[in-house]
Amino acid sequence: MSDLPKAYEPQAVEAKWYAAWIEGKCFEADPASEKPAYSIVIPPPNVTGILHLGHVLNNTIQDILARRARQEGKEVLWLPGTDHAGIATQAKVERELRENEKLTRRDLGRDEFLKRVWAFKEKHGNIIISQLKRLGCSCDWSRERFTMDEAYTKWVSHVFVELFKEGLIYRGKRIVNWCPVSLTALSDEEVIMKPQRSKLYFMKYELTDAPGEYLEISTTRPETLMGDVAVAVNPKDPRYAKYVGRTVNRPFPHAAIPVIADDHVDVEFGTGALKITPAHDKADFEIGIRHGLEIIDVLTPDAHINCPEVPELHGLDRFVGRKRAAAKLEEMGLLIKVEEYENNVGYSERADVPIEPRISMQWFLKYPCVKEAADAVATGEIAFRPERWAKTYAHWMENLQDWCISRQLWWGHQIPVWYRAEKLEALKNAESLDMANLTSGDIHVGTEAPADESNWVRDEDVMDTWFSSWLWPFATMADVGEETPTLKKFYPTTDLVTGPDIIFFWVARMIMAGFRFEGELPFKNVFFTSLIRDKQGRKLSKSLGNSPDPIELMDRYGSDGLRFGLMRIAPLGSDMRYDEEQIEGGRNFANKIYNACRFREMGGKIEFPETDDEENEEVVGMANCFHIDILAKLDVLSADLTRIYGEYRFGEIAQRLYEFLWSEFCDKFLEAVKGDLRETAKPEARAVTLAVFDTVMSRFLQLLHPYMPHVTEELSLNMGYTLEGEFLMQAELPEEPVLAGLDAEDIRLEQSKADAIYETAARLRNLKAEYNVATRRDVTLVVKGAVEWLEDEKPVLALLAGAGEIRLEPGYESPKGTPVVLTPVGEIYLPLEGLIDIEAEKVRLAREIAKLEQEKARSEAKLSNESFVARAPAEVVEQEKARLVEWETKLVQLREMLEGLR
Repeated sequence: MSDLPKAYEPQAVEAKWYAAWIEGKCFEADPASEKPAYSIVIPPPNVTGILHLGHVLNNTIQDILARRARQEGKEVLWLPGTDHAGIATQAKVERELRENEKLTRRDLGRDEFLKRVWAFKEKHGNIIISQLKRLGCSCDWSRERFTMDEAYTKWVSHVFVELFKEGLIYRGKRIVNWCPVSLTALSDEEVIMKPQRSKLYFMKYELTDAPGEYLEISTTRPETLMGDVAVAVNPKDPRYAKYVGRTVNRPFPHAAIPVIADDHVDVEFGTGALKITPAHDKADFEIGIRHGLEIIDVLTPDAHINCPEVPELHGLDRFVGRKRAAAKLEEMGLLIKVEEYENNVGYSERADVPIEPRISMQWFLKYPCVKEAADAVATGEIAFRPERWAKTYAHWMENLQDWCISRQLWWGHQIPVWYRAEKLEALKNAESLDMANLTSGDIHVGTEAPADESNWVRDEDVMDTWFSSWLWPFATMADVGEETPTLKKFYPTTDLVTGPDIIFFWVARMIMAGFRFEGELPFKNVFFTSLIRDKQGRKLSKSLGNSPDPIELMDRYGSDGLRFGLMRIAPLGSDMRYDEEQIEGGRNFANKIYNACRFREMGGKIEFPETDDEENEEVVGMANCFHIDILAKLDVLSADLTRIYGEYRFGEIAQRLYEFLWSEFCDKFLEAVKGDLRETAKPEARAVTLAVFDTVMSRFLQLLHPYMPHVTEELSLNMGYTLEGEFLMQAELPEEPVLAGLDAEDIRLEQSKADAIYETAARLRNLKAEYNVATRRDVTLVVKGAVEWLEDEKPVLALLAGAGEIRLEPGYESPKGTPVVLTPVGEIYLPLEGLIDIEAEKVRLAREIAKLEQEKARSEAKLSNESFVARAPAEVVEQEKARLVEWETKLVQLREMLEGLR
């Protein structure tokens, strides 16, 4: 045991221990180990990202699982890495180019631009990794991967080629989600739906064969009117049956367009007549395909009007064009009215602007192994926690649409497809491209370029970032075609910790890829973290200013304090409310443990009067009821944590650890045994109390270690529970309970004594407080009808209750008005003679009673007021009712106390 400094300084301690773990290679997994495997892959953060509270929550949970698995004797691989984040990273570099050099990526050319991106990655790419290390993450950093590593890139190309050859990947012209800022296609999962107050424009199109007769239609997008190629009505709608097959005049540029019938049209929406613009709406596109309609694109890639035939609109931004188009219709007498309505509008996840449905030539994937992936979750082969997310997953799997996997970017994995130079334009403009084109010899699909590369041109697009990360669990463990010892030992992985917002982005796709390329599931359990909100229920965001910087929090409270404080408020399956007071509470908890160990240091070395027996036998043989009670509670805690870990209830584990140390150990046990550590105490009592302290604290530090790894390592070494050169994180948890050798009934009896003393002491402290003698330590307490064993425990009860003397008097006759309380150990009286000024106390109680009667009268008046009861919120009325009950209860108590004094 070494002397602990007076105050705990988390930053110095945490830096010291993390460096020691790295030097000791404590995090490195051994594939040759005979221990059972435990593995988990990190959800790769964006390579240029920085730590936010979501990362802290997610990675703390992963670290807890990894450290707990080591304690259970498993060989642990926590595999880290980062994602190249195609859109986000390229956008940052392009912004730097614009702001600093007034250049675009096309000014530089692809090769030079990619050099800039790699330089940006090298400059910023290790920031989040260093921050994860600051948090205490026990990843195997020797295996750190990056989705643009050469070996990983080979995996991505290999998978594309294999799926293309199977006919699952094809290129075709489809409506896609288009980001007009990033200038790239997006998958449905990269579009965030936001509720909006939009406008619905009602207009009329004149019938070509009946001048002066009009067909009324409604639309949210008058700016695309120039791309209208038809008006559609529902064939079951009797209002429009006479119009089907006729034509109406498109206002500008003027053209006669047909009226068609299609079941897709919603009879209830708007007027029931829908203008069809196949190039700018997915449903319109499908109607256009069914009816063989022309496709007219009237928007540029950056969402400006492209229609020279209407010069007053040509070149305008889409939203400006919307207003101008509506104004032009009004000028022509064709705008009937404009109504506001609520709808959901899709926004680009990265650029945060409304997306455009856009006709575009893109690469698509038909998902592989769909049934296997769906069945794995439905049957519980892969367990989702909370279970309710399995329904969300199943719904998505039942409604799969082909995945648009191409992106119009330069940063990413370039499509491994080459076109013959002389056929480039024809192939690029072809309606579709798939396996059949391979036989023509005009395209080459492969992991390597064609032999005569000079005659070929590579597809410019790159693959969706998620097309690389869906291979993450196995592509990080082995190169293409290899079965490495790491893959053999640690795949499939045990757990995945992620957010429910990427069930479709990542989780579902990883499951399908695992079955397709490794023939089995990629993980056995998926734990979905909570969404963190502020105290008002709002999402954390920089724009709202309610998203704290985790680094600043660690500077103030230490990483252990941040970890523990966050985990205490982490519920299972629901959003969590962030409160910095909880993080401060995490730091205070670290200080509490630290101070408890400093208190133990004052006791010095354990010296048993007899040294022949084993120390544990000494502890059991001479332990009193308070020793047995705390050891039994430690055994219960250990067993319960094993169960709760199995249920992934991390917040409950944190709360149980907190309550045991703070309430059971410090507030109860240490207070009860303080007498054993005084100089006047018997050596035997002193020795056994110190031994029990060490037994409890050494085991508790192990149980707490996954949550607060740094402070537990520090205290375990300084208290002598681990030796120099050893690490608490590598110590396996003992299998046997501390009280394994004791009879269960004996334990129960001793615990009932301790519980009775603790409860009695609490009631006596309350009694003293009621009579304003809470701080007096010279009170005498008289016990009538005491339990037979109380004589031995009088010193502890007096210590806990703050009494100078406790007398056991079976025939005690108390003076009238003497305060009394019924306790588990007997009736206990508090004689007041000499303790208080009786007359002054009567005056105080009378004054307090008068005050409470006023409060009661006010509350009764409110509740008898029909207007208040009817108009006030229900919770306010209930609060007032509870307040009235509180006043009435307190008045009864005070009146009894006053009567007693009289």
